[in-house]
Amino acid sequence: MSPDQEYVMRTIKSRDVHFVRFWFTDVMGRMKSFAVSPNELESAFAEGMGFDASCIDGFTDTAESDMLAFPDASTFQILPWRPDSDAVARMFCSIKTPDLQSFEGDSRAILARQIARVRAAGYEANMGPEVEYFYFRNSRSREPLDRGGYFDLTALDSASDLRRDTVLTLERMGIPVEYSHHENGSSQHEIDLRYSDAMSMADAVMTYKMVVKEVANVHGVYASFMPKPLQDEPGSGMHVHVSLFDADDRNAFYDPSDPQGYNLSATAKHFVAGLLAYAPEFCLVTNQYVNSYKRLMASGSEAPACISWGHGNRSTLVRIPAYKPRKESSCRVEIRNPDPACNPYLAFACILAAGMKGIENDLSLPASADGHNLSLHTDEQLRQAGIEKLPESLGKALERFRSSALMREVLGEHIHEYLVEAKTREWQEYLLQVTPWEIDRQFEVL
Repeated sequence: MSPDQEYVMRTIKSRDVHFVRFWFTDVMGRMKSFAVSPNELESAFAEGMGFDASCIDGFTDTAESDMLAFPDASTFQILPWRPDSDAVARMFCSIKTPDLQSFEGDSRAILARQIARVRAAGYEANMGPEVEYFYFRNSRSREPLDRGGYFDLTALDSASDLRRDTVLTLERMGIPVEYSHHENGSSQHEIDLRYSDAMSMADAVMTYKMVVKEVANVHGVYASFMPKPLQDEPGSGMHVHVSLFDADDRNAFYDPSDPQGYNLSATAKHFVAGLLAYAPEFCLVTNQYVNSYKRLMASGSEAPACISWGHGNRSTLVRIPAYKPRKESSCRVEIRNPDPACNPYLAFACILAAGMKGIENDLSLPASADGHNLSLHTDEQLRQAGIEKLPESLGKALERFRSSALMREVLGEHIHEYLVEAKTREWQEYLLQVTPWEIDRQFEVL
């Protein structure tokens, strides 16, 4: 057994752990799990645990349903929201076929493959997401808990205790938090995780979403990561900060002699150019629901609909944070279109692949949008400035994704084809809906 596996076995005995949950995601990024007795763990580490994969969206059909889940001992954590006696722990899993090949529908394996490509190019990728969400009275209504706004710390922010308990729970699970605060919308909140390597961060995002919901449930309320749950409130995003470090642990994005004054290296500029070039193609992954585009296309909001970049400019798709411009470790790029409903494994893989394509092909960075609030520009003004927009609907995003050679390469045929089929069905079903908006405006007058 490896040292990590031995640690797991010792901890299970010393902490009275009676159930170990094996966590993994379906292709859409929804958490899946089954519980294993500690007596089965030694065998699971060596041989995996079999399960019926035909029950998982995007995995296999009934004719080829057998799969194996191999727990990653380095992800072992005891769940703090379960009792201390007869405790429950979790481990993330890799999914393999019966002949021990990596399953092509395993999102975690897709990200691992992209990380390997980044490392082969001489870099280590760090990611740091800002994950937003809403609290509601319950899951059957959309009544917010408060009417607070940005950074409120008054009676208007009635969820301070929920955020505190969430942060404490995350830290007990080994996930460090940088910030937590009330967001702009009523009962909207944000907790920012401290940057880490891409795989650890994708696992942390999945854990974060589970913790937010579990803590909300304990407090008798409901937490939602829906991108745009309220028409008259801002949507929820998951802005992702990215940096690359080289073999000498130096930030490959930092160059204090940048002639443009951004302190960005040529590597960083090529990376950003790649993000801009391929964002329309990976938008279906980072914004995977019909509702995602209600957030992106909301008029006058800070949601980044324009394919652009800027230094400190929150109206652009890619932003260069300017808090500490002369600090090497703080140099990073922030891509702002992802939302918290995405599959973080696939989203991170696509973001890294797009940026690396920019580096490999020496893509040129267009002029920045500094000094312009693009959210206030009309479509005609954007056209005159030569600025394109992200796909305006799931249907448009599907068209770009379907024909993308890069997305097919990054995700593999299995996941690419599944997403095309699943999102085509979703879009067609949505188009057949008769909405309250139509009834209110047209039923009595037509």
